[in-house]
Amino acid sequence: MVDQSKLEAFFGLPNQVAFCKSCVISNQRPSSTVEFKHTRNEKKATIGFNEQGICDACSYQQVKAQEINWKDREDKLVALLDRYRQKSGYDVVVPGSGGKDSAFTSHVLKYRYGMNPLTVTWAPHLYTRIGWENFEAWCHVGGHDNILFTPNGKLHRYLTRAAFHNLLHPFQPFIVGQRIIGPMMAARFDVPLVMYGENQAEYGNNVDDNYVPTMDRKFFSTQDPLEMVLGGEKVSDILEKTDFTLNDFAPYIPPDASYLQSKNVEVHYLGYYLPWDPQECYYYAVENTGFQANPERTPGTYSKYSSIDDKIDMFHYFTTRIKFGIGRATYDAAQEVRNGKITREEAVHLVQKYDGEFPAKFYEDFLEYIDTTDDEFWATVDQFRSPHLWKKDGTEWTLRHQVT
Repeated sequence: MVDQSKLEAFFGLPNQVAFCKSCVISNQRPSSTVEFKHTRNEKKATIGFNEQGICDACSYQQVKAQEINWKDREDKLVALLDRYRQKSGYDVVVPGSGGKDSAFTSHVLKYRYGMNPLTVTWAPHLYTRIGWENFEAWCHVGGHDNILFTPNGKLHRYLTRAAFHNLLHPFQPFIVGQRIIGPMMAARFDVPLVMYGENQAEYGNNVDDNYVPTMDRKFFSTQDPLEMVLGGEKVSDILEKTDFTLNDFAPYIPPDASYLQSKNVEVHYLGYYLPWDPQECYYYAVENTGFQANPERTPGTYSKYSSIDDKIDMFHYFTTRIKFGIGRATYDAAQEVRNGKITREEAVHLVQKYDGEFPAKFYEDFLEYIDTTDDEFWATVDQFRSPHLWKKDGTEWTLRHQVT
């Protein structure tokens, strides 16, 4: 019998693995989705569990169901929107891809509350067919103006490759841009209100963030751009060894908090004001915005309608399973248990069936995009397998702990 307490845990993760007694998430889930450094030896905060073994996300779901006065919250939303409503031009910036969540957010703001949103999109690495069709439907069926912002492809590929090899986090540059694009465009077009959909705190990020309607401005730091770390490398180091210039990094540098304040830009979450349910967002988006689910389920999970616009998205979830033992099916199933769509027993079955599935469909596209061979891919992956999570039986890697 292996003594779990003596096995090394990368990222400062809890050495003893535990699963939520209400959903299927484990205590290895990181509590931040934006990871600038995140090397194997850097401590990573994780989701909290109470004394009864219930995770923060499930505990907050009970708060949503039993303690929040949603009529009062909606009244606050109407008052907020009235404050920013313009006689002409745009009233609010809605960042998104045209997926179910951003389609819901922009459509509700426009057609239920009478706002005129400007939608803005940080382009995926590699559009899927269904992703592009849903993006077009968002504009043409949903009826929205849109700015599609595509970052310097040469630099974005470089950063994505670096993030994969240095952090095993190929989505990090995309997530940074996705967080920045809304406030950046709001400041540029003098639209002081930005509305994202749900706050990731609902799913296990800092639980205290659920009780405030706005994005923490700490993200919009005054850090020297040369000292920023993207893809696990300092910008200054990248400049020294490449032909990129500091100007090339402009889309990745958060607008200064004081600059946003001078422009009166506020960043809010619609999920603070309206009860957020991803599956209900899907139904709404299908009915009102022309959104389509994928004809086939996403590799690594059972769902067909979440994060389906980028060929690289599934590799993000593959790498979270390597680092934290948590794959796409776990994230999907945990969320659906909390929203009462499936039982925990059903979730356990789905996780056991799909969580370990390798996303082979776009594997060759991914390797080409990050200029990496198959051998290099697996060598990098195996470096990030924490001994307290993984064991090797012959040539096969298996997780030491499975949800039951």
